[in-house]
Parts: sequence; structure tokens; C-alpha cells
Amino acid sequence: MTTRYRQLQPEERVTLASLRQQGHSLRSIARVLQRSPSSLSREVARNSGEAGYASEEARQAARARRERARPLPKLHADGALWGVVSHLLTWLWSPRQIARTLRRMWPDQPERHVSHETIYTAIYAHPRGELRKALVACLRQSRSTRRPRSGSEDRRGQIPEMVSIHVRPPEVDDRVMPGHWEGDLIKGAGNRSSVAVLVERTTRLVLLARMPDATAESALAAFTAKLNSIIRPLRQTLTYDQGREMACHRELARRTNVRVYFCDPHSPWQRGSCENTNGLLRQMLPKGTDLSVHDQQALDAMADLLNNRPRETLDWRSPLQVFKELVQAATEKDAATLH
Repeated sequence: MTTRYRQLQPEERVTLASLRQQGHSLRSIARVLQRSPSSLSREVARNSGEAGYASEEARQAARARRERARPLPKLHADGALWGVVSHLLTWLWSPRQIARTLRRMWPDQPERHVSHETIYTAIYAHPRGELRKALVACLRQSRSTRRPRSGSEDRRGQIPEMVSIHVRPPEVDDRVMPGHWEGDLIKGAGNRSSVAVLVERTTRLVLLARMPDATAESALAAFTAKLNSIIRPLRQTLTYDQGREMACHRELARRTNVRVYFCDPHSPWQRGSCENTNGLLRQMLPKGTDLSVHDQQALDAMADLLNNRPRETLDWRSPLQVFKELVQAATEKDAATLH
């Protein structure tokens, strides 16, 4: 059985220094401390001062040597990289956004790259006080302690060949160009019934589709039918969470010519329009009820109620009004191209 080496403890250094002053040999001291004589010989050679071996000076010398041997972390408090990271945190950027930006800013300088987990660790490693409180307040959840990573793992299994939201075209975020959709499922009692939800990001237009269940095959059929009912220029991308019902995303993209992007796990703010719409729909589709009682005609009527409401974000026009204007503009553009 192998034994693990253990650094000399302060009380052992005191004993070593005392017995050395009394004239004992290193071999006899090693028997008292149950240590190897070579270990004590190295200790005396490395950590003796001008006046010989003293326990406190030896402890300080050993500690200083370990600190010199240990490289400073990339995000040490006095480093330039931490200054960049902490500044971006004050802009309310997430650690993941900061990590990606650092790689883009300095693609050929890996010493300036850190993972989002490293940034979280640096924040929570700060001693408790006003600085740590200010840094934690910059995080979206503002938790006083770091949640274990195992608590946020996606236990539903990974969807093959997902394309991350972080490589989605920038114009999707701007909400200027139409044709970019967010998707989700609203589930009924016991997850036995479902309604597919699509929301267009620019106009906030809502489309609902009845589903017999929450399987990937049913989601593929429902989303394909609804997306293909929209003219091609106004169906460009779909952003979804990592629900297993989107396992057939590649086939969906093939059938609709829509590029599918996936949000990070447990990040509902990355599909804010859909989350807000789900809250409105719950007035008509309450939680804990059987959603299969609503046929497609009833779901279309619910969507019409939302699509004809004036919205402040649309300058008090309705989603349907704005969407019709965009459809007309796209149709006229296509006609002009043909001529």
C-alpha cells in the first residue's frame, strides 16, 4: 500500500528546530517525527537562514516558495484581463457572453481566453464584502452563492447536432428584419396534451397548432405545417429551447428552409417574446387543464385575439396589421424582381 507524502506541519518544524539546537542528529530526529531523514535534510537545506534553522522563518520560506511556483490565475485581481471582465460585468453582460467576446477580440492570444465557469469562480472567490456584492449584483440571477453545475445540467439528454443561439445572425437580435421566429410547447395536465406556439420576433404575430402529444414527430408535423403557411421571405430562422420535442430539427429545417437555433439550458430570456406570449395564452389555456379539447379552429381563434390586440411596442398597432404590411412589401419586392 502506497503512502501519500504530507508537508511538514508547524509543530514538526518547532520540534525539528528545538532538537537541532540540542545537538540531535537528523536521523534521530527523523525517528522521533517518524519522517524520512532525507525529508528533514531537504527541509533544513532549503529553509535555513543566516542564523541557522528556525521554525517560523522556515515556515515562511516554504510558503513563499510555493507561492512563487504557483502561476497567477488568469483573472487575478491585479491583472489587466480581470479589469476587462469586471468592466463588462458592469454592462450586465453574462459570463458566457464575456467569454465568447474575449475569444473574438483576441483570437490568437489564448492567454486572454477564459471560460464562463472561470469568470463565475473569480466572482465568487472574492472575500465577502461590498466588491463581491457589487459583482454578484451584475449577474442575472444575483445569487449570493454559486449554484452547483450539477444542479443546472440538462437531464433530458442532448439533441444531436444542435446549432447554438450564440452563432445566430446578429440581425435576429435587432428585430428590424422580419421572418425570425421563436417556438415552444404549452403542455396540458400531466403533459398528456400540447399546443405548439410560434411567435414572430418583429411583429409579435402568434401562430398556434394542435398536437396529439408532445413527441418529436408531432412537433415536426405541427411546426412544418405552420411555418410553410408563411411566405418564404418571412420564415428565416426559428429559435427554440432544448426540449426533446425538437429532436427532428434537421428534418424541420429541410422541409421549411428555416434555420433552427437552440437556446442555452435554463435561459428563458433568450426567447423572451415566446415566454411573454405563453403568459398571455395561459389566460385561455390554463395550467393543469386538458388542451386536447381545443381543436385547430379554436386555437386559431385564440391566436386571432392576440394578433388583433394593439401593442405598445408596435406603436399601438396590432401584430396582424404590421405582419400584413410586411407580407405586402415582400410580395411587391418579389414581383419587381420577376419583372
